[in-house]
Amino acid sequence: MIDGDIRRARTLPAVFYRDPAVFERVRERVFARSWQLVDGAHEAAAPGSVRPFSLLEGCVEEPLLLSRDAGGTLRALSNVCTHRGNLVCTEAGTAQSLRCRYHGRRFGLDGKFISMPEFEEVRDFPTAADDLPRARLAELGPLVFAAIDPALPFDELVAPVRKMELAKLAFDPAGSRAYEVKANWALYCDNYLEGFHVPFVHAALAKAIDYGTYRTELFAWSSLQVAEAASTADAFPGSTAAAYYFFLFPNTMLNFYPWGLSINVVVPLAVDRTRIVYRTWISDRSRAGRGAGGALDRVELEDEEIVEQVQKGVRSRLYDRGRYSPTREAGVHHFHRLLTRLLA
Repeated sequence: MIDGDIRRARTLPAVFYRDPAVFERVRERVFARSWQLVDGAHEAAAPGSVRPFSLLEGCVEEPLLLSRDAGGTLRALSNVCTHRGNLVCTEAGTAQSLRCRYHGRRFGLDGKFISMPEFEEVRDFPTAADDLPRARLAELGPLVFAAIDPALPFDELVAPVRKMELAKLAFDPAGSRAYEVKANWALYCDNYLEGFHVPFVHAALAKAIDYGTYRTELFAWSSLQVAEAASTADAFPGSTAAAYYFFLFPNTMLNFYPWGLSINVVVPLAVDRTRIVYRTWISDRSRAGRGAGGALDRVELEDEEIVEQVQKGVRSRLYDRGRYSPTREAGVHHFHRLLTRLLA
């Protein structure tokens, strides 16, 4: 466990970042019970839309399906046929019902069983067990999140973000990319959760913000870092803020800038390998390329370089754990306490 008093607390032990057994435990106890952003959910906007996806592809890998019925209701369903386990839907598109290509079992867009050939003699059939199970689904503005068995309420997770302007955001396909980092996923999150490293690692970003006023706010399952702009020309209208960095436990980063929103989803692939899925939503394209959100690819590469160095360091036989800066690493301390809480 991590001491609740940051002044006395010690960080996660190095074994957390390098032990495959710990990694597997985190996968099941943390990620399989988390809320995850549904990538490409905007493609299921029209009635009759269906879109298969994997919950946190590369880590949890739960086959799910977004379906929007004729009345416009959006659902997340299991994408596994209740007969013999085949994937029901393999391509996005529109449909009036769902039909498994293996033996012809059909379901409504609400997941309810409709029909099955050659089952006339089966007793006590169908039952509720023949319907496609539903996953949990929740929305934050244009963003859609899904969960199988969440360990926390969605509203508690995202409550601090709801004060942000979300209605004007439009998805920008040109801003979609992914990076792979040779480091443990939690090291990437640790790095994100403190501005302590900015003057040492991000020279250009340090000039765009007022580091002296950089602050962190903690919530039940999330945190917010606020960076004030060095120049009011690069701040939000009517504000001095250059960026709002929201972290949604355990792995979603919502970064608001005057031009819009950048999203980083941290995907654990192995104990020392991580994929960063990067997506962009635009609200004011005329402000792109300026201020704290102006050179995100460069900042990303600088972060990758440093966390890959740390991954090498935590393999050391001479290093175990460190201490937190009470003024600069409250977000990291909060994150570590949430992790150990779910793993206990």
